[in-house]
Amino acid sequence: MDWLIQKMRKDLGLPLLPVIQDVTSTSGPCDPLCSVDETRSPDFKVTYKPKTDLLRTIAVFTAALAGTLAISLAWITHNQDIAMALLFAVGYAGIIFEEFLAFSKSGVGLLMAVSLWVVRTIGAPSTEIAVSDLTHASAEVCEVMFFLFGAMTIVEIVDAHQGFKLVTDNITTRKPRTLLWVVGFVTFFLSSILDNLTCTIAMVSMSRKLVPASEYRKLLGAVIVIAANAGGAWTPIGDVTTTMLWIHGRISTLQTMKSLFIPSIVSLAVPLALMSLTSKVNGKGLDSPNVLASEDMAPRGKLVFSVGMSALIFVPVFKALTGLPPFMGILFGLGVLWILTDAIHYGESERQELKVPQALSRIDTQGALFFLGILLSVSSLEAAGLLRELANYLDAHIPNVELIASAIGFVSAIIDNVPPITATMGMYDLTTFPQDSEFWQLVAYCAGTGGSMLVIGSAAGVAYMGMEKVDFFWYLRKVSGFAFAGYAAGFAAYLAVNNLHISLPSTLSQVPFLSGS
Repeated sequence: MDWLIQKMRKDLGLPLLPVIQDVTSTSGPCDPLCSVDETRSPDFKVTYKPKTDLLRTIAVFTAALAGTLAISLAWITHNQDIAMALLFAVGYAGIIFEEFLAFSKSGVGLLMAVSLWVVRTIGAPSTEIAVSDLTHASAEVCEVMFFLFGAMTIVEIVDAHQGFKLVTDNITTRKPRTLLWVVGFVTFFLSSILDNLTCTIAMVSMSRKLVPASEYRKLLGAVIVIAANAGGAWTPIGDVTTTMLWIHGRISTLQTMKSLFIPSIVSLAVPLALMSLTSKVNGKGLDSPNVLASEDMAPRGKLVFSVGMSALIFVPVFKALTGLPPFMGILFGLGVLWILTDAIHYGESERQELKVPQALSRIDTQGALFFLGILLSVSSLEAAGLLRELANYLDAHIPNVELIASAIGFVSAIIDNVPPITATMGMYDLTTFPQDSEFWQLVAYCAGTGGSMLVIGSAAGVAYMGMEKVDFFWYLRKVSGFAFAGYAAGFAAYLAVNNLHISLPSTLSQVPFLSGS
C-alpha cells in the first residue's frame, strides 16, 4: 500500500514520504510510475515467446518500411487518387476486421489518417497547398473532438456521483414484456441528451442488476442498443453523427427535433412490438430483486445530475445566443461543473474519484482517437477531390436523394456511422443541399438508426457486445431482422409525414365533395 499512499500524497500536492518502499513486491495495479512488471504475472512464462515477439516486431517494421518506400515512388505522384483509394480501402479493412486481426481500430485509423495526408502532400501541386488543406481540416476536426471530450467528461462526472440512479431507480416493473417497453423508452429519451455509447453502458449495467443472465437479458440489451441509436438520432447532442451535422451547419436544432422525432420513435416502437410477440419475452415475472434501489445514491448526486444535464441541454441555447460553435458551449458547461465539484468536495481528500481529473482518466479516449483518425482520413479524401467525384457519380447514377440516404444507413451498419457521415459532408455542401433539407434530415436519421441493424454498426452495439458477451451471429439471427423492420418503418414514417405536409392541400382538393365539383 506504500505506493498508493505516495501516489495519493503526490496527487494532493503533499510532500512525498522520505522512504519509498520496494514496490515490486506489491500486488497493486501499478507502481508509483504506473508501470507494470510483466515478469510477475502468473502466466508470464507461458505467454512470453521471445522469437514470436521478434518476428512480430520485424513484420511491423518491414510493413512500415515498405509503406515508406511505396509512397516515395514516382507512381504515387501521377496516380494520387488510386493510391489514396487503395490506402483507404486497406485501412478500412483493418478497421472492419478488428476482432479477427487483433489490432485496435484506433491505431489503424490514426495510421491511415497520417498515411493519406502524406500521399496527399506528395500528390498536391505544392506542399503549401497540402498544408493549407490540412490546417483547414484540422480546425473542423478539432471542433468535433473538443465537443466529444467535453460531453464525455460531463457524463463521467454525473455517473461518478450516481446521478443516473435518479432515472433507473424508477424502473420497478417485474413483467418481462412491460420491462422491455419501459427500458426501451427510458433509453430512448435518455440517449437524446447523453451520447448513445454512455447511455448504452449505463442502461446495460442497470439491466444486469435487474435481470439474471438469460436469453431474455440479451434481448433486453439489444433493445437498449436500438433505443439508444434511435434516441440519439433526433437531437443534435444525442449522437456523434447528428452532432457533426449540426456543428457543420447541415441541420438546426428545432427543425431536426421536429422532423426526426416521429421517425425515430417509430424505429424503436416497431422492434419493440415485434419482440413483444416472441416467446422469449412472454414469461412470468422476474424474481431478481431491485438491486439498484437498495444501493445508496452518492451524496450531492441530484445536484450534479441537474447541473450536468443542464450543461448539455444549454449547448444549443448557447450557440443561438452567442453564435459561437457548439464546442464552446460544452466547454463552458464543463467549466461550470468542474468548479462546482471542486467547491462541494473541497477538503475531501478521500473523494478524489468524484472530481474532474479522475473523470478525465475514465473517458473513452480510444474511441475519441478513432473518431480523430476517421475524420482526418476522410478530410484528406475531400482535399484530394475524391469525395466530389463520388458525389458526381452518385448523382448521375442514383438521382434519388432518398435512395442515397438509405444507402448511408446500410453502410453505417457494416462499418460505423462516423465515416459515412463525414464522407457525405465532403461529397455534398450546403449549396447542393441547404440546411435542414430533406436530404440532411434523412442522412441524420439513416446514419443514426442504421447502425442498429448489425451489432458492429455502432459504438453502442460494440459496447453491448462486450458487456453481454454477445457474438455477431447471435445478434444477426435474433435482432437484425427487428432492427431492419424499425429502420424501414421509421424511414417510411419520415417520407409519409413530409409528403403529407407538402401535398395535403392538393390531395384534399381532389376529393369530390371537398373540391366543389
